[in-house]
Amino acid sequence: MKNMFKKVGAIVLILSLGLGCNAVKNANNTQKGAVIGTTGGAVIGGVIGNNVGKGNTVLGAIIGGVVGGVAGGYIGNRMDRQAERIQEEIPGAEVTRVGEGINVTFNEGAGVYFDTNKSNIKGTSVETLNKLAGIFKEYPKTVILVEGHTDSAGTDEYNLGLSKLRAESVTNYLIGQGLDSSRFTTKWYGEVQPVADNATAEGKSKNRRVEIGIVASEALKQEAIQKTKG
Repeated sequence: MKNMFKKVGAIVLILSLGLGCNAVKNANNTQKGAVIGTTGGAVIGGVIGNNVGKGNTVLGAIIGGVVGGVAGGYIGNRMDRQAERIQEEIPGAEVTRVGEGINVTFNEGAGVYFDTNKSNIKGTSVETLNKLAGIFKEYPKTVILVEGHTDSAGTDEYNLGLSKLRAESVTNYLIGQGLDSSRFTTKWYGEVQPVADNATAEGKSKNRRVEIGIVASEALKQEAIQKTKG
């Protein structure tokens, strides 16, 4: 299995359960997905939240949808493959495998960006989202959460509205590429979930971002349960 994408959530959880370093080193992502599902979602969400950033609602959504056990490992295997495809096709994206899901972050340096105070998709963003849509078509049994975030420049109300327009632009563009609209949930948070320091230009650039969460659909969950029975 290629180690091209971040694998933070499962490692944190395994350590929190008291397993040794060798267990972490020897566990592949499929095995980690199975381990994550054996503990309560609220506990896992707290562990991951404390280690990868306060208030990350994408990670919360991923953890909230775990199946667990062997079925969770089955889902984790498919998420491994999809995460690798995203990393291969869109090398600028920040791809994090967490349990039974994937967190993808696009900031200004990652192929999806917007002009100042604008929300229309254009330029490099078109190419990036076309590639992402193609991968989503390869893995139809997933559902997708799209979130919009801004830096702290401007009023709270303005930034909330701008993040809404940008998140909806990404969702609508992907749907326009032939993806089923029922797969998508779109949310926006303005400036209230920064991942970097808004006092610096670099930090603001990181905070102006779109995050995507990818989790198993009900169809994939049922498939996983049926395939791993016995």
